[in-house]
Amino acid sequence: MSNRNNQQNKQAARERLRAERERQAKKDKTRRQLVVAGSLVVVLAIAGGVAFAVSKMTGSDDGQWKAAADKTLVKPANTTGEKGTEVVIGDKNAKETLTVYEDPRCPICASFEQGAGKKLRQDVKEGRYKARYVLANFIDDNPIAKGTGSKNAVSALGAALNVSTEAFLDYKEALYSKDKHPDEATDTFADDKKLLEIAQDVPALKGNKKFEQSINDHTFDKWALELGELMGQDGVKGTPALVHNKKQLHVPGTDNPPIDEEQFNAVIDAEFGAKKK
Repeated sequence: MSNRNNQQNKQAARERLRAERERQAKKDKTRRQLVVAGSLVVVLAIAGGVAFAVSKMTGSDDGQWKAAADKTLVKPANTTGEKGTEVVIGDKNAKETLTVYEDPRCPICASFEQGAGKKLRQDVKEGRYKARYVLANFIDDNPIAKGTGSKNAVSALGAALNVSTEAFLDYKEALYSKDKHPDEATDTFADDKKLLEIAQDVPALKGNKKFEQSINDHTFDKWALELGELMGQDGVKGTPALVHNKKQLHVPGTDNPPIDEEQFNAVIDAEFGAKKK
């Protein structure tokens, strides 16, 4: 055999080996993708099962909310608008209004409240802007996290708002606190007892019989459903979200809302102008 033919044969063998390696690599990649996909399905199924089980344990009841839709609307004190869905807190003389969209079960909302919530409240107290709160319940409809805890927590927040705006803000802060806020996949807030337990951390609500009766009687369930419609009507797709003059505020260069205090200060300063010292 000539050297030329020998070289050609070696080259052909190398090409066949390379092609076989590529085919094997593709097979391995496909197999890994199938394994990952299969694992994801199992995880989602387990998560769905856990959410369903917890929903049952905490007494989550869609029937309660179907009935609520037919109830007579009771609007909490300290609200405005035809259906009492305008929850605006702050100095009436403040020229600007920042709209804050949150879902009680949203884990990122909890991070936002823990990181920037106190600064937002301080800005409102100082009259930098008013805060309009829109409380959503879209997580209740998520196939994995399906439940009624968001709606139930909004109804409870309505009971707190009926006491005072300060009680509302303190209770919202307690619900989102690091040691009280549940995992998104669980429906802890569907349990009235849990909501009443957390309320004991709020001075204005601790032992407040009128507040407790509003929770137990689900006085503000219809209002919670009405309030839950606003987010979709406003065209906001997720929470938390901050909107000023119909413009959604994001961390520069991203589609993300500001979460910690540093990000929040930078975004708010850019939108409203730096605070005067």
